[in-house]
Amino acid sequence: MSLPLAHEYHYEMGRLLYDRAEYGKALERLEKACDLFLQNKLYDRYVETLNYILRILVEKEETAKIQQAKEKLQDLVMKENLELNSRTHYILGLCSYYRDGQEQVALDYFQKALKIALEKDNKVDMCYAIYGIANCYYASGKLEESLRELYNLDIFFGAIAVPDLQISARLLNGLIHRNRGDYDRALECFWHAYEMLKSHQNIMLYLNALYGMGSTYQRSGDPRLAKLYLQLALKSANETELPRMTRMLKNALNEIGAHHDQGEYDLIFDPDSTSVVEKSLGRVDFKNQFILIDLLHLFVKNPGRVFTKEALVRKVWDQEYDPTIHDNKIYVTIKRLRQLIEPDFNKPKYIFRGKNGYYLNKTARVLIGH
Repeated sequence: MSLPLAHEYHYEMGRLLYDRAEYGKALERLEKACDLFLQNKLYDRYVETLNYILRILVEKEETAKIQQAKEKLQDLVMKENLELNSRTHYILGLCSYYRDGQEQVALDYFQKALKIALEKDNKVDMCYAIYGIANCYYASGKLEESLRELYNLDIFFGAIAVPDLQISARLLNGLIHRNRGDYDRALECFWHAYEMLKSHQNIMLYLNALYGMGSTYQRSGDPRLAKLYLQLALKSANETELPRMTRMLKNALNEIGAHHDQGEYDLIFDPDSTSVVEKSLGRVDFKNQFILIDLLHLFVKNPGRVFTKEALVRKVWDQEYDPTIHDNKIYVTIKRLRQLIEPDFNKPKYIFRGKNGYYLNKTARVLIGH
């Protein structure tokens, strides 16, 4: 096989494996395609392939590799003096969104991507940028703004077909209505996405549709149907390939009492309570230490995700990071949290320090209650 055909072969095989959620094999193929695209200076194709690689890394919780991908792309732009086109800004936005949860930084990238796409009259790139913007608004709790962007996106979908994006947008629409308490409209969106998947099969999107239905029934007060859809999704998910999705489904099932052998868990955390149950220590009372509760809540919702000092200050204290003020505050707060929940303070089991920040050991078995 000649080299010009090799990169397309690896890309198409990677896409096929990606749709089947065989992420380990897909990642190998897509990374080979990326290397060959770079060798042949096919930079647009390289950026396009990065889109799928990033989604896999998010699901496999390889946050360090997401940062590496961002740095590699930025280095390439500088080295080759490349034009920062719309799709490049979109990928940089994804890196910021996935890596540190930096919604505002990601939003800036997506808005630049949209501006360039409009100037070039590239409707597909416009769709990707608008979808990115809608996700940032959703993550920031700005549900009405997110809905407006999705409405704009629907207008484009009337003229062009981008199947993955159309299904993803419908799923996001469902999550927004779920969070607004409009459960009937949420279910309509998830069922619409499910119907679309009959002609465009993608295992991850299928699982997201089932999760959306289950979580909507859960919030609407129908645990029987919630359990039905969540268990169907869990049976369809390969935990090795899809650790993030599997954890989401298990947590949702635990919340409705589908799995309640609490002896399986290292930590049982209830965000509405002032105490935590640790397997060795028993019940640990946080009393009025709300900052510690907020910090632990952030960690247990995102096991394995490294939070930089800047991110911790923004999400826990709702302030802008100032090293002269916050470095010691973070150190002391992490120390106090460890003193409360670590069975052996000198050998941490839960809260680890990484190169760029702090994170919860993703092998810790955590139950998040109501």
